[in-house]
Amino acid sequence: SNSELEQFASIASHDLQEPLRKVRTFTQQLTVMEAEHLSPKGQTYLERANAAAERMQKLIEDLLKFSRVATHGRPFTRVDLQALTGQVLEDLEAQVERSGAEVHVGRLPAIAGDALQLRQLMQNLISNALKFHRESVAPEVKVDATVEDGTMTLTVADNGIGFDPRYSMRIFRVFERLHGRTEYPGTGIGLALCRKIVERHGGTIVADAKPEAGATFTVKLPLHQQEQVFGTSSHDDRDEAATAEEVNVPA
Repeated sequence: SNSELEQFASIASHDLQEPLRKVRTFTQQLTVMEAEHLSPKGQTYLERANAAAERMQKLIEDLLKFSRVATHGRPFTRVDLQALTGQVLEDLEAQVERSGAEVHVGRLPAIAGDALQLRQLMQNLISNALKFHRESVAPEVKVDATVEDGTMTLTVADNGIGFDPRYSMRIFRVFERLHGRTEYPGTGIGLALCRKIVERHGGTIVADAKPEAGATFTVKLPLHQQEQVFGTSSHDDRDEAATAEEVNVPA
């Protein structure tokens, strides 16, 4: 099932890219060159067409990321999660400032993993915590970790809108959304991508929440890895055979 999804996503995404680029190009040209000739209703339709094309582009990009976790991942190396999370917060600086959020980061360890995918994991979890905040309540996000018996337990907790505990598994499915797109933007792939990244690293991810009482995402990952690397990294054009290697992280 996963293999078929990866093949479908790759083929469909590539086939959709070219016509979508044309749609965006023509709607943008209409906006610049012909907008003054359109009625208010026509301008509204054009704006909605532009917005729909942008959503489709984001959906394709996220679908490709999801399908390539296993097949286009980088080999595992030593990853300093403290430094990596600092870089993520720099990327999210505008979102943090716009929401008036406070983000507290505890002491995070170094682990073995795919640095690019772990960065995507942290960015998705922190960005979600910032996005799903309660109205008129500034987001507060706490990122912390503990290490025991060679396993890291990472938590990302917030004071946001939370969700019904009945949906704690459902939110990790592809395209699952608990809220309308007009309330909270997104494609419904972010948490599914997190789950797939964590599983590739031999770990688990769970969510605990209550409505209007915040949510906590808990990720368990081994400090050391015995990874089976298949195919070629998306950042490396060499054709490599499947190899197995162990990556150790000093305490």
